[in-house]
Amino acid sequence: MKRTVLVAYESRHGSTEGIADRIAATLRSRDIETTVKPVDSIRDADGYDGYVIGSAVYAMHWLGPVKAFVHRNRALLRRHPVWLFSSGPLSLNPAEQDQAEARDVAELEREVDARGHRVFGGAWHRGTPPVGVLERMMHVIPAAREALPDGDFRDWAAIDDFATAVAGELELALQTE
Repeated sequence: MKRTVLVAYESRHGSTEGIADRIAATLRSRDIETTVKPVDSIRDADGYDGYVIGSAVYAMHWLGPVKAFVHRNRALLRRHPVWLFSSGPLSLNPAEQDQAEARDVAELEREVDARGHRVFGGAWHRGTPPVGVLERMMHVIPAAREALPDGDFRDWAAIDDFATAVAGELELALQTE
């Protein structure tokens, strides 16, 4: 029987979307039917065997649309295996990535009884148009703008490892149902 997973995400500049796409590709390579969608485009989240939900992190918080998606679908999500991921730290240093965990993730993990949460580095390139008040302020202050690291800090091997672990755990979870 074919397994199905929804990878739902919210991304401001495309970095989190790229991670979601990579997770989906890895799941598909393990013969798991996978749908990838931004949370705002999901009308009905029912009908999947598992869920991977991710958000960009800004000011130490997940984006509002993802939190709203989790809250709105919490009863459904609690009945299925769920994994969470965050993206955002502009660093390859694992210690800095661990410290960058969003303040609201622990509550969301409890709300849906998530099987795990991972933080992945993000990507940002100079010249990217700012989104939101905080980013506009960072762009106005030259010292703040120059302090932002420029580059892609996503660890694709770690993302593949996460998705492979999700695939394995999903198989085990569904065998016991």
